[in-house]
Amino acid sequence: MNHNDAPIIVGLDIGTTKIAAIAGRKNEYGKLEILGFGLAKSNGVQHGQVLNIDQTIKAIQEALDNCYKSNPDLEISEVYVGIAGHHIKSLQTRGDIVRQDADIEIKREEIEQLIINQRKTFIPAGDQIIDVIPQDFHVDNIQNIKDPVGYNGVKVGANFHIITGDRNAIRNINRSVDRSGLKTKDLVLQPLASASAVMSEIDMEAGVAILDIGGGTSDLAVFYEGILKHTAVIPFGGENITNDIRMGLGVLKSQAEAMKVQFGSALSDEAKTNAYITIPGLKGMPAKEISVKNLAAIIQARMSEILDFVTYHLKQVGLDSRMLNGGIILTGGGSQLKHLIQLTEYTTGLNARIGLPNEHLAPNHIEELKKPMYSTCIGLILKGYSDYDHKYKEFNEKFRRVEVPKTLTVEKAVSAETVTAPVSVDVAARKSKFWDKFKNNLIDLFKEEEDQVIK
Repeated sequence: MNHNDAPIIVGLDIGTTKIAAIAGRKNEYGKLEILGFGLAKSNGVQHGQVLNIDQTIKAIQEALDNCYKSNPDLEISEVYVGIAGHHIKSLQTRGDIVRQDADIEIKREEIEQLIINQRKTFIPAGDQIIDVIPQDFHVDNIQNIKDPVGYNGVKVGANFHIITGDRNAIRNINRSVDRSGLKTKDLVLQPLASASAVMSEIDMEAGVAILDIGGGTSDLAVFYEGILKHTAVIPFGGENITNDIRMGLGVLKSQAEAMKVQFGSALSDEAKTNAYITIPGLKGMPAKEISVKNLAAIIQARMSEILDFVTYHLKQVGLDSRMLNGGIILTGGGSQLKHLIQLTEYTTGLNARIGLPNEHLAPNHIEELKKPMYSTCIGLILKGYSDYDHKYKEFNEKFRRVEVPKTLTVEKAVSAETVTAPVSVDVAARKSKFWDKFKNNLIDLFKEEEDQVIK
């Protein structure tokens, strides 16, 4: 893929605490170059669900404005949007089709028809199917096929993971995006978007759980033997921790958030017993002393509850600590809490690590874009490229030339993959200058000795 021969895809993450808009394009090495980045505070969303459409529209427009400020050459009309919230459910189904001619190899169109058929699955009234994800296929008596295209057989079928959501909640998201002057290209479940940004093929094969700890919800996606086994939305996130601190310590919400970020720990045993935070008093009232250990105890209680939900969901699908060799990957804004890895390993019995979205990013991007809080947004762009590569959706073929703005990059040494012939010439020139300087120093040295002899 040549540079600028690919579409610019925009991910829009409508979260409880923030709304992020990131525009990206793949370069010739298949890495994402971020062409625009905008952020805004979210007001109309609670627990991942759009409740106040007007406030959400204002926040989306602010994020878009900031994205345009970062790169005025951008033109954004379509976006991939993340969806979460405790209204999200999932179910397992199995579907088959009988083929008309068993001697002809299975074509891609037949598989697509099989997936479309699953959208007719009965679901409760008021719900809507968001996505249909095939897990493993079977052709006649051959089981566990990853891709049946090219096989022969009378009957082809698959096990499916169907994700559903509340019809009103989906409509509110679509309405907010439409009234912001944009078109929703696709709705993507947030844990799946985050997973694609922080997970590799090796992780999928080993078996891994992705926990995206957001502001209003914590989203879980479980993969085993290269297959998506389970998804769940846990109705607690960073906002709940902040509210617990506010209520438990009797401080303002802004103070609770600041304490969580600066002094918070997910393990009370790691907090210093004799350390205190001084909070200014309100309107002439005396200052308040907050114990760092008490702060950590409140955070640990809520984080343990979230991790208990993770353990429950893993047991539900029969994937306990002995099955997931890849452990748990923590991502999202809430994953930046101190000592969260230790608490996760202690609670779940699984190895844990922080998932950063930098594996798919081109080098030399600013550190801000590599934070776990942007995993969903970068994953949405990757989902767009998956659709483009597999021709799942129509894309405008008139791709515009847009360069990466300097504000989103940092100057670094040239990476191995970008080294070209002119660099070796430059190295040779530097070597030549070095030897010239060395030679001149020798000449000067002999001149000095000669002068001394003459004297």
